[in-house]
Amino acid sequence: MAVRYVRVEPQVNLFAPAVRAFGDIAVVGRTTSQSAAIGKPVAFTNPDDAKAAFPGELATAIALAFTQTPGPSLIHGVPVDTATPDWAHALEAVAALNVQLVMLANTPVNGTTNVAGGPIHLLSDHVTDVSNTGSDGMERMGVAMLEKGETNVGVIVVNERMVYIAHNSDQDAAAAVAGTIAGYEPPVSLLLKPVNITSPPFKPADIETINGTETAKSGPHGQGVNWLTTPALIPGNGVYMGEGYTGDAGSGKKYIDVCRFVDDVSFQLKARLISSIGNVRITRSGLRALIAQMEAILTPRVDAGVLNSFEIVVPVLTLLDKDPAARSAAETEQIHQAEVRRLVQVLAAVEYAGAVHRISINLKFD
Repeated sequence: MAVRYVRVEPQVNLFAPAVRAFGDIAVVGRTTSQSAAIGKPVAFTNPDDAKAAFPGELATAIALAFTQTPGPSLIHGVPVDTATPDWAHALEAVAALNVQLVMLANTPVNGTTNVAGGPIHLLSDHVTDVSNTGSDGMERMGVAMLEKGETNVGVIVVNERMVYIAHNSDQDAAAAVAGTIAGYEPPVSLLLKPVNITSPPFKPADIETINGTETAKSGPHGQGVNWLTTPALIPGNGVYMGEGYTGDAGSGKKYIDVCRFVDDVSFQLKARLISSIGNVRITRSGLRALIAQMEAILTPRVDAGVLNSFEIVVPVLTLLDKDPAARSAAETEQIHQAEVRRLVQVLAAVEYAGAVHRISINLKFD
């Protein structure tokens, strides 16, 4: 046997960060089943099981969400009593579910449901509270519909984590839209995505009421409510999303894809960096390794065109890179405090590449 002065026995145990689902839905709704465990979530991967378990509005909504193409792969159904639904109790159960979209079956936004304590108001509070104070990775959005034919946007509960849809359908438009959103990855704009539902189009004046007046130079206006449309330019007379707004027109997250992408990339960064906790040291090499892990998440998104660019700054690393003799007393103290507190601040700025929502063409004939 040959003499080996150095023996190496490689053992591969690569770290695989957690992956966040982007299209799991929780549907809370009434059921006529006498045997259903009220308020207890049940996961479904096909509509037939939902119809057998929760006949009524709940199963109908789940089935409609599943019929979207592309659509969700997993839907949690949470039954409530038909006569006296306890929406608050059901949403408490949903808070523990790893879902990204939540809706209430056949529950339109109106003067009864949008008040404090009403189901839509409770849904709005739910998605905000769980996203802001819940466990990591539990960020979510709510989906709700207006009454059939309603164009008054003043009925909504303003919230950037809500999605509202105006429609002319006898079906559960919120379920159809939730299923549509679930089928697309977070950075994909929902504008003009097909919705499998029967909904006659609004008149132009109705859309202007819902959306607000736009000009050739203003770009999308928006008042926090989307609508279903059937564009003549798209063959087949299908139904499509008229816009991709969130429920807060004045928010920095005016569009659904922006809110979903922020949630997704935040989760991916946390999942990647969790392995650094307790292992990476506050040194020049340790903090550079930290930056490299963040770059591993953000660089592919630049390559895919989702981000135009990004910048990562670690203030304490900037100080560590300085010649110790050139540091001020305050800078030396900042390094010391970071080491004592074992806290590192990281500043990350990303430039999101938004999708085109309007094109203005000027034709000049001579």
